[in-house]
Amino acid sequence: MSLKKIMSNFADYNLWVNQQFVNWLSPKADELLYAEMQSSFPTIMKTLDHIWSTEEYWFSVISENEMTVKKPESELSKEEIFEGLLNSSTRLKHLINSLSEEDLIKEVKITNPWFECELPISEYLIQVINHGTYHRGQIVTMGRNIGITDASNTDYNFYNVIKQK
Repeated sequence: MSLKKIMSNFADYNLWVNQQFVNWLSPKADELLYAEMQSSFPTIMKTLDHIWSTEEYWFSVISENEMTVKKPESELSKEEIFEGLLNSSTRLKHLINSLSEEDLIKEVKITNPWFECELPISEYLIQVINHGTYHRGQIVTMGRNIGITDASNTDYNFYNVIKQK
């Protein structure tokens, strides 16, 4: 399997899994989605906003463009956060699907206040997908702690299996 096919599948999965989370969380009461608890971020919505913001950052790295500045989470409705996350994931999917094998192995230098590195674009895509997976796992646990127990299976392998059908 080619690197392009693997990376395109990861980008497609990322959009699919974020859509699953939006579908799951959209009908939930705001009191639950904004309930504060111990986690990396204090609410489910702040965690989703963080996933979105981080996706925007990595999109700017991969596309080698300036990062778009978005409103802070506190100024956005849950619908705006859901829409922003899905739009970001869609943009990332289209970008990755448009890249060639050569583009995916191209190294891009990052220098920011937290770290410096120069890795292939494909490594940055894996980073953004893993980052989202980590925080979506936290969201499932946060949900369980407040009685939201109906999350669906969003494992990467499950995605690949249902995609084949």
